Amino acid sequence: MNRIEELVQIVGQQHVLTGADTESYTLDWRGRYSGSALAVVRPGSVDEVAQIMRWCNSNRVPVVPQGGNTGLCGGATPDNSGSAIVLSLTRLNAVRSIDTDNDTMVVEAGCILQAVQQAARDADRLFPLSLAAEGSCTLGGNLATNAGGTQVLRYGNARDLVLGLEVVTPQGEIWHGLRGLRKDNTGYDLRNLYMGSEGTLGIITAATLKLFPLPVAQCTALLALESVDDAVKVLSAARKGFGAALTGFELIAGNCLQGVVTCYPQQRIPFEGPSADMPWYALLELSDSESAEHARERFETVVGETIEDGLVADAVIAENITQSKALWHLRESIPLAEKAFGKSIKHDVSIPVSLIAEFVNTTNVALQASFPGIENVTFGHLGDGNLHYNVARGQAFTEEELLARQADIYELVHESVHKFHGSISAEHGVGQLKRDVLPRYKDPVEIALMHSIKQALDPLGIMNPGKVLVASNPGG
Repeated sequence: MNRIEELVQIVGQQHVLTGADTESYTLDWRGRYSGSALAVVRPGSVDEVAQIMRWCNSNRVPVVPQGGNTGLCGGATPDNSGSAIVLSLTRLNAVRSIDTDNDTMVVEAGCILQAVQQAARDADRLFPLSLAAEGSCTLGGNLATNAGGTQVLRYGNARDLVLGLEVVTPQGEIWHGLRGLRKDNTGYDLRNLYMGSEGTLGIITAATLKLFPLPVAQCTALLALESVDDAVKVLSAARKGFGAALTGFELIAGNCLQGVVTCYPQQRIPFEGPSADMPWYALLELSDSESAEHARERFETVVGETIEDGLVADAVIAENITQSKALWHLRESIPLAEKAFGKSIKHDVSIPVSLIAEFVNTTNVALQASFPGIENVTFGHLGDGNLHYNVARGQAFTEEELLARQADIYELVHESVHKFHGSISAEHGVGQLKRDVLPRYKDPVEIALMHSIKQALDPLGIMNPGKVLVASNPGG
């Protein structure tokens, strides 16, 4: 019996893909990273995942865990050796249970995020993790990268939304950690160790998630702004005026919205005259627990004060859920429009909110000085200091010319992020993209500790080798 037949014995013939059938699993969403795989294996239960991992451990076969394959850093793409299996978790897609008294739900890793949100709504609850890829990304990938999204300001990152995990180790053991406890001080925090580790320590197969009451009312507005400095001041005013009710605050450069409406003519910027061509916009949302009237009154008061103070040039407040969805659709279409215009150099950075305006202004100037004519495509979650500070070719470069300057652009931006006390990865992970530069921007003791953890949990180096850290003892 050959190696592939042994995998077939575990999951069945139809769930072991080889040859051309693996192609969609070995190319990342951006089309930037591609590789090859010994096979794509699609288990249907946690027991099958454990059997596969025991087989991989015995045969020293590397494993690349994969969910919806929507990552932006190459974290779910195998290398070109063809020695690894891609372990697709999309068949583990059950909502195992919902406990409305405890405000928790147990969900398997292969569930599409949008389906998780809907299951919570069907139970009259909210699961607040929300991002542009929610119609195709899976919960396991969200947890593996500690995803953030648009509501971090109020509800936190993925780590803040999870109480317990079920994890399969590289040796094929199952950690049954699906506790629904909000207080459990009985040792090391293994849950947070696995979350954000990008499949390099083990495989998350299920999670116990926190649920929240559905808001009684929501208000959404798009604000036209002259500068990032004004956006930061508006954020401060919104925090003071709304408190914990402020759910989201997104910063969007004007050229991002222009790109969306150019690419998707059915969408429109909801302003007339000069306000339709402003350098910056902010999309903010308030979730209220009292009433629609109360939410609207608070919203109009705070937004009105920012206009009177000269911080906001113009504002559009959604009158209903349809208009609110249209505003959010503009924001969520930015990555798709960006992709349609060709490859860009993406940065997912976090900066202290108080320094974001200075970071954007100085880094923009530095990029233009070094690469005249380059285009900044900047948007992101201002409320938690996370910017997608992307660089496009503009009219001055071809796509090939831009990518040829990639290393220099990364270095310039990363050095600026470091200068402003930020992080080169906020919510997309490290993957392959930032692996080699990570030691430059992290404390050497921190890197050494990470290597120690990796060696202790995955001594054969079979878990997603070449991601986050360079494996010191890769499997194969």
